[in-house]
Amino acid sequence: MSVVRYQLRKLALLLASAALLFAFPLSPAAYADASAPYGVSSSLAPVIGKVSPSVVAIIGKPSVTEDGATASRYDLIHGTGVVVRPNGSILTNAHVVKDMKTLTVVTYEGKSYPATVTHYDEESDLALVKINETNLTAAVFANPADIHVGDSVIAIGTPISFALRNSVTTGIVSGMDRTVNSKYQLLQTDAAINPGNSGGPLLNLNGEVIGINTLKYTDVGVDSLGFAIPADTVQYVLNQFFAYGKVKHPTLGLELEESWEAVVGLPTQQALTVSYVEPDSSAAKAGIVEGDGLLSLDGKPADTLVGVNELLKQYLPGQSVTLQLQRGKTVSEKTVTLGEDDNGTSWSAGTDSPSLDSDAGKTRIGDSQNGWSMKYPSGLVLLNDYRTDDGVTFSDAKGEYLIDISVAKQQSSDMSEGALLRKLSSASQYGTVYERKYVADAAYPYALLVGKPLEGAYYQARAYRKEDKIYFVTLYVDAGDTTASRTKLGSYVELLGSFKPVFDRTDSALKDIGKAAKTQLVASDYGISFDIPSDWSETPLPGKLYYSNSDDSKSLTVTVSSAASGDTAAAWAKREEDRFKQSYAAKYRTVSGVTEAKLGGSSALAETFASTMGDKWTVDQRYYLLKDKYKYLLSFTYPKEAATEMTALVKDLAATVKVDKELMSASVGQILDEDDLLDPARTMTYANTKYGYSLKVPELWWTDLSGKAKDAKTVQFSFTGGGFRVEARPDTKWADAVKTEDSEQRKAKNADSDYAYASSKITLFGAEARKYTASGKSKGIPYGMTEYVFAKQGTAFVVKLTMNDAVRTPENEKRLADLFASLRLTR
Repeated sequence: MSVVRYQLRKLALLLASAALLFAFPLSPAAYADASAPYGVSSSLAPVIGKVSPSVVAIIGKPSVTEDGATASRYDLIHGTGVVVRPNGSILTNAHVVKDMKTLTVVTYEGKSYPATVTHYDEESDLALVKINETNLTAAVFANPADIHVGDSVIAIGTPISFALRNSVTTGIVSGMDRTVNSKYQLLQTDAAINPGNSGGPLLNLNGEVIGINTLKYTDVGVDSLGFAIPADTVQYVLNQFFAYGKVKHPTLGLELEESWEAVVGLPTQQALTVSYVEPDSSAAKAGIVEGDGLLSLDGKPADTLVGVNELLKQYLPGQSVTLQLQRGKTVSEKTVTLGEDDNGTSWSAGTDSPSLDSDAGKTRIGDSQNGWSMKYPSGLVLLNDYRTDDGVTFSDAKGEYLIDISVAKQQSSDMSEGALLRKLSSASQYGTVYERKYVADAAYPYALLVGKPLEGAYYQARAYRKEDKIYFVTLYVDAGDTTASRTKLGSYVELLGSFKPVFDRTDSALKDIGKAAKTQLVASDYGISFDIPSDWSETPLPGKLYYSNSDDSKSLTVTVSSAASGDTAAAWAKREEDRFKQSYAAKYRTVSGVTEAKLGGSSALAETFASTMGDKWTVDQRYYLLKDKYKYLLSFTYPKEAATEMTALVKDLAATVKVDKELMSASVGQILDEDDLLDPARTMTYANTKYGYSLKVPELWWTDLSGKAKDAKTVQFSFTGGGFRVEARPDTKWADAVKTEDSEQRKAKNADSDYAYASSKITLFGAEARKYTASGKSKGIPYGMTEYVFAKQGTAFVVKLTMNDAVRTPENEKRLADLFASLRLTR
C-alpha cells in the first residue's frame, strides 16, 4: 500500500511541478532591453517566424526496453531536428535516434511523416533522417568566422514533453572551443537547453544556425550550462555524409594521453604522450612507440586530444601527415599514413510497427501466464518498476489512480466465501472500511472491500478465486479525483469491474503482458554491454563479469584487460589456443580453429574449444575483441549435449554486444592480463620451516604459500586434473609409514577393480625409501599416481604425484617431474 501510494503521489507531484516549470514564459521585453544597445528589435518574432519551418520534432519508441512485450504505449523518446535539404534530409543528434525505432517527424505546421535514419556518426554525435517530402525549408548556416563569445543566440527545440515542440529560449554564446566529453570542440551557451532539445538549432539573430544543441550539465548548483556542436563541425560532417555516405574519420593509429594540465583545463606546454600503438598501423611501422611525445602535426601544435581531432578534420584516410615527436631529449619527425576509424559510423534504426502506438486496436489487456484480463483504456500505463512475476501495477497517464493486480498461487481450491473475505481483509491493511461483503451474483463472484486508505481518498479491493489461485485487484484514487467528480470515480470503478480471471488467447484485441522477455540487457563500467538470457543471474568474480543459469551449467564470462602495444587479436587468440592445447591431451580435447566473427558491429575472432575430464564434454565458445587498447574476451561455456541450442543462442547474444569507450568508467585504467604476465616455466619457492623442506612450485598452479601453509603437516599444489601432495608425519618411523601405506594401497585395490599398484625399494635423500606406482580410472578416464615414502630425522614423508590422462601433456608431465626434482630437505 505505502509503495503504491508513494508512486501515485510522485506522479501527481511530477505533473504539478511540470505545470509550474512552464507557467512563466520568458519575457521578450527583457531580452530586447538587454540587447537594445546593439540595435536589436524589441521582438524576436520575425526571426522565429523565419526559422521555425526549418525546425522539426522527432519522436519514436525506445529500441531497448526491459521487456518489449510489456512496454507502455506512452514509453516514447523524442528530440529535435533541423532541415538541411528541401528534399526531406533532416539533421539531428546521433544520440537522439540511436535508441529509437518507428521514427516520426512532426513539422512546425503539425504534419507528421514516418522517417528513417540514412546517415549516422557517433563520433560527432550527428545523424541524418529522411522523410518523404520535397518542399521543406532548409536552414541557413552561419559563417563560423562570424561567431563570437557574447553573441546573442536563440535555441529552438522540444524540451521535456513532445507537446512543447518548437519551444524558444534565448541567451548568449558563453564560450567557444570547449571540450566536454566530446571528440570535437563545442560551443557553450546559457540559453535554456533541456532533454528533448538535443538535435535542435542554436541560432544567431539573423536566423542562421551556429550550432546543433547536444548536451547540458545538470547538477545541484549548476545552471545555464549548455553545449552545441559548432557550425564548422556540422558542415564537415554533412559534406562527408553526402560525399561518402559516412564520415571518414582519419586516425593516427595511436592512443594519446593528455598532460595533467590539459586534463584540468590549464594552458600547457606538455606534449601528448603515446600510450598505445595499434599493431600493423603506419605509426607502428614508422617506429613510434609507447612513451613518445607528440609535439605537432604538419607543423601545427597539438597539446590536447580534441586539438588533434580538430586538426585531423582537414584530412582523409590514406593521406600522409608529418608528426614531430620527442623521445627523451631527441626530437624527430615521422611520416604516417592515416588510417580510418570506423567506430560508430554504421547503424540502422529498427522498427516493429508502422505506428508509434504499437497497441493500436487493443481494447483489453491481460496476462497469459497468470490467466486474467481487463479493459485497456488509452490512458492506462503499466508501471514496470512495480511488476513482478505474479503482480503488476497500472496508473493512468495523468497519475489520477492506480490499479494493483496480484496473484496468490497454490491456495485451497475449496475455500469458502467467508475465508476468501478474511483473506482479502488480511491482505488489505487500510484505514476506514465502508463496505465488506461477498458479491455472489456477478459473472465472476468476488469478495469486496471499500473504504478510505491511510493516505488518499478511496480504495476498492476485490478478491477472485479460481481453482488454486486468488486474484487480488485493488483500485486507489487520490483525494482530488473523488471530490471533484463522482462521474470520474465511477469510470475508475467501471474499469476495475472489467477485470476477469480469464485470458482468451483467440482475442486479437487483447494485449498480452505475460510474455516474459527472453533476454535482458546488462552493461558494465568497462564500456561493454550485451544481452543475456533473462533467467541468468550475475555472480561477482574478481576482475570478471560472470553470468550463468540456475545450475551453473551454462555461463558467460567476460574478461577485460589492456592490450600491449603491437599486440593483435590473432596473436592473442594463438596464445590462448596454445595454452589450451598444453592443458589437455589431444584425445580429450577439440579445437575448431580461429575464424573471423562479429561482436555487434565490431570485427572479432572466434574459436571453440571442447574438453572432457571423463564425465562429460564441456564446450568453451570464445570471442576475442581488441578495441581501443583493451582486450575483451567473451567465453560461453556449456555441456556438449546443449550445443545445438547454445550455438544459436550464442550467435544471437554476440550480435547484441556493444563496446563504447565513452561509456567506460573514468576510473578504468591499465588492467594487466594475468595470463600474459604468468610465465609457464617460472616457479616460486615454498619452504616449510616446521618440517624442514622446500619446493619450486609452478606459478601457474593454484597454491597458498603464506600463513599457516608454512607450518602445515599436509600441503597440496594442484592444477586441472592433477596435483602434488606432501604429508609430514612427525614422530613416525619409515617402516611404520610404509606399513600404513601398504595397507592403504591394498584397500584401494579391493575397493576398485580398475585400480592396480606396484611397489619397489629405492634410495632417496641418502636413505632407504619406498616408491609406489598406481593406476586407475576416474569417470572412465585413466589416471596415474606415483608415491614416495621416506623419512628424515624422525619425520616420515609421503609425497604423491597424480595426473589424469586427460591432461597428460608433455608440459604438465615436465612441471610435475620438475617439482618433485626440486624437493630439498633443509635439516
